[in-house]
Amino acid sequence: MTQQTTNQLRFKAQVFHALSASDRLEILEFLRDGEKCVCEIVPHLSLIQPVVSRHLKILKDAGLIRCRKDGTKRMYSTVDAKIYDTIDALTPPLVGALQKEVMAQVSCTFCDEG
Repeated sequence: MTQQTTNQLRFKAQVFHALSASDRLEILEFLRDGEKCVCEIVPHLSLIQPVVSRHLKILKDAGLIRCRKDGTKRMYSTVDAKIYDTIDALTPPLVGALQKEVMAQVSCTFCDEG
């Protein structure tokens, strides 16, 4: 495997890590319809500001969102709306099928223990 391929895989993993927390997905959903101030994001999530800031940093480090200053406000927006294609690919039927598979594996594990 080339170094470039390895780097791309690591970056993809970083993006998927950023998408792996429900609070971060909620932030992206909130930003779907446009730029928001951090002062809007905090109450929307009902989390304390330091926790929201940590989530925003992870999303920003993964290249998913950008931040700009507007006076004393920090405004956040998505870098590229195509990220929603990835998020939306997890359709309710697919999520349901995956959940069913997980439940089958869990019950199979219990059968193996018995």
